[in-house]
Amino acid sequence: MRNTEDFPRFRVCGETALSVELGEGIDLQVNRRVHALYRTLHQRTISGVLSLNPTYRSVFIQYDPTVCSFERLMAVVQDALCGLDDLSETSEAVLHVPVCYGGDLGPDLTEVAAYHGLTEEEVIRRHAASTYHVYMIGFTPGFPYLGGLDPTLFTPRKTTPRPKVPAGSVGIAEQQTGIYPIESPGGWQLIGRTPLKLFDLHRDPPFLLDPGMKVRFHPISREEYENLAD
Repeated sequence: MRNTEDFPRFRVCGETALSVELGEGIDLQVNRRVHALYRTLHQRTISGVLSLNPTYRSVFIQYDPTVCSFERLMAVVQDALCGLDDLSETSEAVLHVPVCYGGDLGPDLTEVAAYHGLTEEEVIRRHAASTYHVYMIGFTPGFPYLGGLDPTLFTPRKTTPRPKVPAGSVGIAEQQTGIYPIESPGGWQLIGRTPLKLFDLHRDPPFLLDPGMKVRFHPISREEYENLAD
């Protein structure tokens, strides 16, 4: 990883956006600082700032330069960064996610188990034993990128992505796990499915998860899945 003295870095993205980079790679402490900066800027309700988007290692800021000058934006960001160390802790909120593993709801569970030389039951046990951190939301509306996967379950993506992955599918890709909030193409290894709706336009707010939250999975039977899905 690059020396922390190299950060923060500011990247001008055209005339209406700024990316504030706080580190490199997938790192929990870096991501906590990203969320702390995001929360601080969000709470200040800066006139002219159109959107704030936290990623693994940066906050992407879109703004209207006719309302908020670049110099003004930089001054606000620099001031927010000065107090960042006192705000580095993320939310303790934990979402418990029921998952029916294997079968037609988790068609890649057998493949993942064989790849690691484990039984399907052991893959389920290890996947459900961790507490996961929501690093960011992206790809599709409400898709959580979850860190904290047991290293013994790190699994490459599918060689050929599926054209359609059902909403609620729980998958593994490399060192992360995630949940598909809507039906979409995808190349993650699908090991189960949750009946929970992570994205619902008729709900306020529409997203069930926010960056910085925690997630725990717990196995349920097919019957329980069907009852919860109704």
